[in-house]
Amino acid sequence: MTFHWKLVVDSADPHAQAEFWSAVLEYEVEDNAALIERLLGFGALSEAETVEFRGRRAFRDLIAVRHPEDPVEEGTGTGQGRRILFQRVPEAKAGKNRLHIDVHVGPERREAEVERLTGLGARVLDTVKSQGGAWVVMADPEGNEFCLQ
Repeated sequence: MTFHWKLVVDSADPHAQAEFWSAVLEYEVEDNAALIERLLGFGALSEAETVEFRGRRAFRDLIAVRHPEDPVEEGTGTGQGRRILFQRVPEAKAGKNRLHIDVHVGPERREAEVERLTGLGARVLDTVKSQGGAWVVMADPEGNEFCLQ
């Protein structure tokens, strides 16, 4: 038996992180407006727990991005495949990531992608060349490390 899973990333601004990572990965930002409306109608969610994002109602403290080819639960807008969920936390990032994302673009596109991602708010931390290959260590706008291979 296999399990459904998602990667959860703590963040100061989940919506900005969702914008960044959806652009990096060419993923779609999930639209949970229908679910939010239902939860508001039941009284299970307050207006203060929502924000307007891209002209639709969104959760204030969390938002996900998903692979555009993966299935979506129609009633909630929740992806049923490859997803990254960004959740608001009060504390800032401290220390090195224990888990990170590797973005595989290939050596022929790496330089152009570094330029594109720095334009989106990423920064280059290191360039690595070893017997195992070459990659660029980058940080997203909140300082989370990832590798561009």
